[in-house]
Amino acid sequence: MIGVRYMPAAPLHLVDLLGLDRDWVLELFAEAERLRAVRGTSQAPRPLEGRTAALVFHKPSLRTRVSFTVGMHELGGDAVDLGAAEVSENGRESLGDVARVLSGMCDLMVVRTFAHRVVGELAAHATVPVINALTDFSHPCQILADLYTLHRAGHDVDRLTVAWVGDGNNVLHSWLEAATLFGFKLNVAVPDGFEPDAGLFLEAERRSRGGVRRFRDPGEAVHEADVVYTDTWTSMGREKEAAWRRVVFAGYQVNDELLALAAPGATFMHCLPAHRGEEVTDAVIDGPQSVVMAQAENRLHLQKALMAKLVGAGASEAGPTRAVATERGAVSPVTR
Repeated sequence: MIGVRYMPAAPLHLVDLLGLDRDWVLELFAEAERLRAVRGTSQAPRPLEGRTAALVFHKPSLRTRVSFTVGMHELGGDAVDLGAAEVSENGRESLGDVARVLSGMCDLMVVRTFAHRVVGELAAHATVPVINALTDFSHPCQILADLYTLHRAGHDVDRLTVAWVGDGNNVLHSWLEAATLFGFKLNVAVPDGFEPDAGLFLEAERRSRGGVRRFRDPGEAVHEADVVYTDTWTSMGREKEAAWRRVVFAGYQVNDELLALAAPGATFMHCLPAHRGEEVTDAVIDGPQSVVMAQAENRLHLQKALMAKLVGAGASEAGPTRAVATERGAVSPVTR
């Protein structure tokens, strides 16, 4: 139709990457770049002035807590910190009641917790945006920031080969979901017994645009890859498994020899914190191919754009909304 511009569908919440509109994600990157360009200047916008974010953190955090707190302040808003004493599955009040109470007092919820269902339950009852800032199942903000990092470095995320080396954890889950939005090829090298969620892997295989393959040999996964990505072998909450995980994952270290199998000039990525000398050597993570510090900083820029767009979209709704949570976290806005 002449004169009608396509508007990407804006989600009410960010619980996972499955179901997001690809063009909306690209707009998110563009907004992050706009905010980055004027950061610290008199032209920096304050779209969230008078708004408050509830930061619900059940896990230790450096990048996530600082980026959301600083981001909210730079956008003109404020943040209140909450923990398990105020918000939990088995706390003083139900998650549904917590969501409704916070929806009446705050404009946004950012949740970093263990069980994925906690985020889904809060989103199902909240009438303000809920952002998954990490669960044991997924880490969508990290992968959005990582894709933004590659995008702004000039890479075509539809034509890359990304090699994951290590544990089949929450960060890998979000890479699998991202493979349904963009055309990159995803090679996954994980040892037996540490595979990602089987249902999600099959769904990503079915819906991926560039292809998803599993390897047992890290060298095969990394061969000619444009991006080599790893994460700690022992995630938070699994510290008692650290000793035997080091044995199982011994052949999955990203070192100079493994990185040399990738494409010339390949990018090394790690979401941090890193266990240096385990999943990655100092030479690689501090080397010229590493972009780990850019990844960390880009959490701030990407999440500022995310908060501005989600809260802005929520404020422009014709009426209050609720969210219907699906089995694995995709959340659909429903007007009532």
